[in-house]
Amino acid sequence: MKEHSLMNMESDVLAEGREWTRALLEKRLQQQADTMNVCPESGLVLKKLRTRTFTLMTVAGVVTVNAPYGHSSHTDSWCCPARIHWGLEDRQRLSPEFERRLAYTATQTGSFEKASLLAGEWGSPVSDDAIHALVQRAGARALDLPPQPSHDKSKQSRENASNTPAFSLVIMIDGWKVRERGARWGEKPQAALTERINWHEVKSAVIYQFQQRAQNQSGRGMLIEKKVVACASGTSVLDFGAAVQERAMCEGLACAKEVFVVADGAVWIWNLIEDRFSKATKTLDFYHASEHLWGLAHYLHPSDNEAAKRWVEPLLHSLRHDQQHRIIERLEELLSSHEDPQIQNAPAQCAELDSKIQYFRNHKEHLNYASLAARDAPIGSGSMESQCSQFQNRLKRRGQFWSPDGLCHMLALDVVVKNHEHPYLWN
Repeated sequence: MKEHSLMNMESDVLAEGREWTRALLEKRLQQQADTMNVCPESGLVLKKLRTRTFTLMTVAGVVTVNAPYGHSSHTDSWCCPARIHWGLEDRQRLSPEFERRLAYTATQTGSFEKASLLAGEWGSPVSDDAIHALVQRAGARALDLPPQPSHDKSKQSRENASNTPAFSLVIMIDGWKVRERGARWGEKPQAALTERINWHEVKSAVIYQFQQRAQNQSGRGMLIEKKVVACASGTSVLDFGAAVQERAMCEGLACAKEVFVVADGAVWIWNLIEDRFSKATKTLDFYHASEHLWGLAHYLHPSDNEAAKRWVEPLLHSLRHDQQHRIIERLEELLSSHEDPQIQNAPAQCAELDSKIQYFRNHKEHLNYASLAARDAPIGSGSMESQCSQFQNRLKRRGQFWSPDGLCHMLALDVVVKNHEHPYLWN
């Protein structure tokens, strides 16, 4: 490489600028620390004053500060006012801004090792163990962070409700599986897999205002703004429902002219919906409904895919496009007669067929796809499926087996990052 190449010159200038920034930050910190020799609680001058030297890893590099340290007669304890003023915990080595950037990076990369490598590329080397410990601390704080409304919503709440444009709220709920370490995790791989690894469900939700939908240049749908909720395994449906409702209230649930709830057929989800959002417009995700219809078609025609296709396609078209679809009646007729000429080898076990049809009976009031589509309302939970994929891309990668606490903290931090609320963790 040439000595005076563009890459060399750029690297040299960046290094000089970085050192200048580091020196300036160190100078300002030292100037401020020199003025802090009183107890933060009482304002009284500390006794037995001395100087404590500590280093701090920052985005610009390592800085060294000589800060006053003394005994407070008010609290009967030793303290360093500068560290308290800067929001530093005992023995904290990373600056708040450096922690914020590292925590964000840890949620966006596939592992703590990759986050460490990226930090090194930025010129801020830090070990993956330090990032792991940071995620545990920040994630614990994230668990206690209440939902933070956006600036626009806070402004709307202060204004007269009559001046606020009408909006509708959309809530989508689903669950996905993650691997956790079992009771015999530390044993050799030959041990029973179910004892070394446990699969647990993470309950999740996506909430957005109906008017926040848009399209990108290719015509693909997108959300301008959304909020997510996710609770680690072990969270009860009751507690998860309370968290979803709290977030929905923060997003305007009480003021929405209409609330749309879209979900698959999981029983726990619909129990939650009836408990927390009983007055909402409820919709069974169209993909899951069609998937169950296809399953019924293959049950009726187990060895003839073309016959299954001929049977199911008219029902799917009616389900999606007809305002007064008769899918429940059609399935009831099938169960009662068993003489449909299109069906080969009509099933003899009515109980099994009835159980498959019961799925649609349970959701008879949640299949109004044509009327919803005419209003441009959501009939599918694509946004929720996409969000689950994003969570899994970080938390369900190959070789990842979480401890309960590790998953809980990483998930909580990931949620506040996705909701753009992570700066509040360092206020």
